[in-house]
Amino acid sequence: MAEKRDYYEVLGVEKTADDAAIKRAYRKLAKKYHPDANPGDQGAAEKFRECSEAYAVLSDPEKRKAYDTYGHAAFDPNSAAGASTGFGGYDFSNMDFSDIFSDFFGAGFGGFSGFSGRQQQRGSRPMRGDSLRAGLRISFEEAIKGCEKKLKIRSKDSCPNCHGSGAKPGTQPETCPRCKGKGQLVMTQQSFFGSVQQVVTCPECHGSGKIIKEKCPDCRGEGYITKEKELSVKIPAGIDDGQTLRLSGSGDPGLNGGPRGDLLVNIAVGQHPFFKRQGTNIYSTEAISFAKAALGGKTIVKTVDGPVELSIKAGTQTDTRVRLRGKGVPHLQSPGVRGDQYVTLVVSVPTKLNKKQQEALKAYAEAVGETA
Repeated sequence: MAEKRDYYEVLGVEKTADDAAIKRAYRKLAKKYHPDANPGDQGAAEKFRECSEAYAVLSDPEKRKAYDTYGHAAFDPNSAAGASTGFGGYDFSNMDFSDIFSDFFGAGFGGFSGFSGRQQQRGSRPMRGDSLRAGLRISFEEAIKGCEKKLKIRSKDSCPNCHGSGAKPGTQPETCPRCKGKGQLVMTQQSFFGSVQQVVTCPECHGSGKIIKEKCPDCRGEGYITKEKELSVKIPAGIDDGQTLRLSGSGDPGLNGGPRGDLLVNIAVGQHPFFKRQGTNIYSTEAISFAKAALGGKTIVKTVDGPVELSIKAGTQTDTRVRLRGKGVPHLQSPGVRGDQYVTLVVSVPTKLNKKQQEALKAYAEAVGETA
């Protein structure tokens, strides 16, 4: 498979381009390469898909941010980037450009022949259900070590009364007489391309290909009911604030026997009063006495694994940073590999001295030639 081109290069815009510039660039390319303007030209059709994919990413703030950070890997389910962004496995063949084209070319210009947008996949074909989003707050320690949390969501399930048909028990949905069960109608419209055929969703059955004359009283013909569920979410060790977990198959049910969508859980990590995190490294500050800094010795420092003993070199200056290998955050994709902890040592100056301590310091000052 050929390597994908940079999305900014595909649209011919700079990486600093604003939304309006990106939209103008895509509109120009969409007109040029649309299959209806280039019948039988597979090269044009491929360029149209390529620029449409680029626009789908760069016109969405979250997808654009993920792409700017990780490139094409942000949408690869087999990459660490794809797992962390929540966009891994994003189906570009399932994009819906009806709103874009309606804005560009006028109402009713949403579905094009030659391009398999989501509107064209309605009818009797199975369709994946919608994905749901939820938020989950965890503590600093839970993010470091991993945990399991309970999460309540509202999602759709097949109606137990009609078993998802939407029809009153004892009746069945009937084939739509207008589209003959296809869920789509082929319409012809005049445009700047000339005579253009469009595939549009049947307004009678709304793309289902079926008409329900007697609706189920429980779901009112929808075929599903919405209810609250409690899910158990496993939080992997090393997850960071703002990352998203994807729970496959925990979203809304699909249409026409299609699979359920996913549940995307946005993780918010609480702050810690002592530790600070940057990537897989942890930073902390420990106070040591003047005597220990001058003479050296041992001190106890806090880590996420508990207290550990640290050797202090004689003559240690304040703000000296010491590295504790392997005491940081586990790598999200390789939990056995951990970052480091960096401890900043601050020499503590006593504010109150007893007589004996004062005399000892005076003797030290005299010994080094200092006078009060």
